[in-house]
Amino acid sequence: MLGTSKMSLWLLTGLTAVSTVFFNLYIFLMSVSNSRQKKQWSPSESIIVALSLANITHQLVCYFWMSMDEVDSECHIAHMPYTVMLVITFSLKFTIMWDSSFLTFYYSTKLVSAPNQCYTHIQTTIIKHVTLAVFVIPLSGLGTCMPMLVVFHPANDTSVNKDCGVLMPDTKPGKIYEALYLILADVLPGMLMIKCCVSISVHLAVHLRHMKASTNGAHVPKLGAQRRVIQMALSLVAVFLLFLVVDLYVNYQIVVHHENGITLTFFFISVYTTVSAMVLIYGKKTLWKTLIHEFNNCMDAYPCLTCLKVPEQKGQSTRRRIKN
Repeated sequence: MLGTSKMSLWLLTGLTAVSTVFFNLYIFLMSVSNSRQKKQWSPSESIIVALSLANITHQLVCYFWMSMDEVDSECHIAHMPYTVMLVITFSLKFTIMWDSSFLTFYYSTKLVSAPNQCYTHIQTTIIKHVTLAVFVIPLSGLGTCMPMLVVFHPANDTSVNKDCGVLMPDTKPGKIYEALYLILADVLPGMLMIKCCVSISVHLAVHLRHMKASTNGAHVPKLGAQRRVIQMALSLVAVFLLFLVVDLYVNYQIVVHHENGITLTFFFISVYTTVSAMVLIYGKKTLWKTLIHEFNNCMDAYPCLTCLKVPEQKGQSTRRRIKN
């Protein structure tokens, strides 16, 4: 039964891996193309490109490990290649979490206007050193995960659902390190994103109240270009927090109950990277419009699939029904 569960997770992760690579590669290529046209990199583009590269690399390494584990079910290959890939995978997870929180923090500094001079100075410093930050984050992730090779020990191979090269925190130092890793890789970026979410929400409420007061309630306040960015930032936070709850629960089962749920962890990370990439594409209006346009062109090539076409403009489907 457990072997069947592992096989099912491997297949499901493969399906999400395709969408993860597709959406993140699309973001990467479009961002590079836009930057070449503008002949400059914006801070948000730098963070998004770094995040998309981390998502793609994590997905490829993660699925390669899962595939090797399925093919080499008896673990004839030495444990070291599996272990090294796991350390790289967890360091990439660290990078993904902090890149996501860094992106949300950047948008919060752009959206929330505060008269505080210290806050303005922090924003200027962040914009100036974004490129350095996107290089420091993965290096910090690798440095944080290297102690796994020392404080963790190989899992019990007598387990029915064994995975090759899995390291478990069986000793007290290992459990302490596991808790520190979860705080650094999950809890701290999560707290930062919650702080950004609260700041953006408060800013949105104040901004709408001022707009409504200035128009005397004559019409519904509109945010214009900010609306899409606000929706993207808040959606990223919501998706991240949902993943955080699941990830902490799975790691709790691993540490406390010694259940080997690493494949389940990889599956949830794969789902998270897919959904977050879709949210990022929606937040960038030019990327979203281009993706919808290309999707509709693909549907036009197959008459039987034209019913799946997505309206490219608001009210487009309504106008079509009236015209018909």
